[in-house]
Amino acid sequence: MLKGTTRRQFIKKAAGIGAAAVGAQHPAIPYVLGASPNAALGVAVVGAGGMGGYSVGAAMSERIVAICDVDENNIAGAMKNIGERQKDKPAPKVYHDYRKMLDECEKDLDVVLIATPDHNHAPAAIRAIKLGKAAFSQKPLAHDVRECYELAKAAKAEKVLTQMGNQGHCGERIRRVCEYIWAGAVGNITATHTILGRNFGGSGGRPASKAVPKGLHWDEWLGPAAYRDYHDGLHPFSWRSWRQFGTGTIGDMACHNIDALFWALKIGKARRFTVECLSSKGGSKEMYPQDNIIRWEVPARADMPAVKVYVYDHEGLKPEIMKETESKHNRRFGEFTLFVGDDGLIGTDARIIPEEKHKQTPAPPKSIPRAHGGPIEDLFHAMKNDGTPCSNFIDSAGPLTAFALTGHLAMFAGVGKKLDWDVEKMQCTNMPEINRYVGREYRAGWEV
Repeated sequence: MLKGTTRRQFIKKAAGIGAAAVGAQHPAIPYVLGASPNAALGVAVVGAGGMGGYSVGAAMSERIVAICDVDENNIAGAMKNIGERQKDKPAPKVYHDYRKMLDECEKDLDVVLIATPDHNHAPAAIRAIKLGKAAFSQKPLAHDVRECYELAKAAKAEKVLTQMGNQGHCGERIRRVCEYIWAGAVGNITATHTILGRNFGGSGGRPASKAVPKGLHWDEWLGPAAYRDYHDGLHPFSWRSWRQFGTGTIGDMACHNIDALFWALKIGKARRFTVECLSSKGGSKEMYPQDNIIRWEVPARADMPAVKVYVYDHEGLKPEIMKETESKHNRRFGEFTLFVGDDGLIGTDARIIPEEKHKQTPAPPKSIPRAHGGPIEDLFHAMKNDGTPCSNFIDSAGPLTAFALTGHLAMFAGVGKKLDWDVEKMQCTNMPEINRYVGREYRAGWEV
């Protein structure tokens, strides 16, 4: 994640308050609220635990209509918080199935805030969008590549505002990185190296079945995924390692940590690229592989030269160029992207390396529109002021997440298999058998 406001700080804020396109190039997306900018938005919350606390807090700043969570303990905690802070306001309606909530509360809603496990992001968001409601989803936008395309397409068709919760995209540093690179501060960028900072995944089969924990609505937790008995490693957090529910390390962290390079290097302009898994360990039909190193080779696009994008699951895989830079310049890279230019280095902290060169380089003008607070606040501001959220599904979040999730295809193809990807056709053209992983099958009633 980019430095600045961290995910942990957002969770603390949520608890305390209950909290790659250039912005100027984003097309205006009409949204008619039908009220003044000071009118309170009707908000529904899907997922109240973890980062859902941020949704609850943000919803209370407007008008919280309904809250949905599959865990009754999460509901109880959120309702207690709401009751203590909003004693004089009506309590929100409570649901365990977001489909039912949207059906029953449609007329009272302007926006839906989603913070569920990854596999439920797209099914919830697309239902809100098709009802004409603004939609916010925590990252990653979706569980697979096809869902990213479907959400962006639906948002465009329905002309609703959308936003993904990759907090760094709302920050100052990502904009300064873009502005420095576009000003030519380190020349043409020919390679990037990104540490994601996690190691989700594993190997082996499905654990033994267990009784569903009290208060957990298991069928609704499964949502679009094929039915299975409850077992260890799923609720409330470890689902990220499982292929049917999470998106592994690259899904969880790339929307944060490759966001800057995707935007700054205009990767979304590329119509084709290759992606290859250079190293990997473990994995199975049930779980994602670990210790992954992925390389994308992106041809020249817009005014950018060809670039190689390297992504490493964690610091233990750190490449020599980062180690050498750390040693030579007294730096320490954790979750970080190092941009390699033909005239120097720059990082996602928006500092040219070495520091002496940064101080000697004139600061470029601030040419990119700034966000209005965090991702939900920025969405609310856009809804009330005829604006465009900075990480919207069409221009930013959809292309970014889809690019990241092609890394799964490379993992599943195996180490050393370079895949040719056609962005517009949403296909691997040289290994068509890998296209079965582009999307997923859905349980009836949960389709995207």
